Amino acid sequence: MLKRSPLRGFGRPVAALLAVVLSTGALAACGNDDSTKESDTAQAGADSAAFPRTLKTVMGDVKIPSQPKKVVVLDTGELDDVTLLGIDPVGAVAPHFKTEGGFPTYLEGDLKNTTDVGPLLEPNLEKIASLKPDLILSSKVRHEKVYDKLSAIAPTVFTETTGGVWKENLEVHAEALGLEDEAVAQLKEYETQAEALGTAIEKKDGAMPTVSVVRFVAGPTRLYASNSYSGVVLDDIGFQRPKSQISDDPAVTMKDVSPEEIDQADADLIFVTTADTPDKTQQKQVTANPVWKDLPAVKDGKVFEVPDETWMSGIGVQAAEEMLADVAKATGVELPKQ
Repeated sequence: MLKRSPLRGFGRPVAALLAVVLSTGALAACGNDDSTKESDTAQAGADSAAFPRTLKTVMGDVKIPSQPKKVVVLDTGELDDVTLLGIDPVGAVAPHFKTEGGFPTYLEGDLKNTTDVGPLLEPNLEKIASLKPDLILSSKVRHEKVYDKLSAIAPTVFTETTGGVWKENLEVHAEALGLEDEAVAQLKEYETQAEALGTAIEKKDGAMPTVSVVRFVAGPTRLYASNSYSGVVLDDIGFQRPKSQISDDPAVTMKDVSPEEIDQADADLIFVTTADTPDKTQQKQVTANPVWKDLPAVKDGKVFEVPDETWMSGIGVQAAEEMLADVAKATGVELPKQ
């Protein structure tokens, strides 16, 4: 189901990339109140006129006959992106690390008519087909094995992977939906707010703190690198990262550490998420270890528990905006207005 949200800004670096797409893409509606209904109607016509269109994707060319209105998304980044662009998807999968089940709580208000077609790693193809979608969004890393079956149901657009490339993925999703202008505006607004938050933190502290990200999952504890999803958001704010968490390798976005190696998380601020129930993780072993207790951030009360569903699973602008609010609270500054 297609719904529109107002534009909130204009493009920055990513906007420049999207401008290329705009030459063949669709212009988007700028409002949905009574005073702008005529422009909305004209704009919707412009959107439709941009279809059919063919996208070059990691799986080959994909033809989309008309502007999609019934969309199925098979991962959390896609879910964040389509709802950001005003789409109430007809089908979606819930995060596979969400211990309480269900869709992300930060998106609850946007998923009034969405059917759960999960689980994420093995989506229910029959249920997807029953929804009669006109577009399916996912990634090669998640669902390459069922791409042909998905494509037989509806035009299926895959990105290569997920995580740190979330801004590039938003560009692809926006092009598939004919909503490039909206994507440019929303991303610009987020980036401007992130930069302003970093400025406020630096002004308060006199310098930008270093930041570490720790995630407790079933098995070894993970440190998340600068090129992960959360790492990109922290970089947008302007934080420095510990040497142990700096990576330029797309294949290395996290690092497993034992309780005795947790000193690699040493930073001025430590943000902690828990993906599974604590008894399935090494959280108790880590936090009881003298190595953890000796970290300056632990001694100074600068360790902050934050939601896993936004810091790890959200992988989109809306989750990133939730992260900004968490960072503002942790650093004791007011979150800049959008």
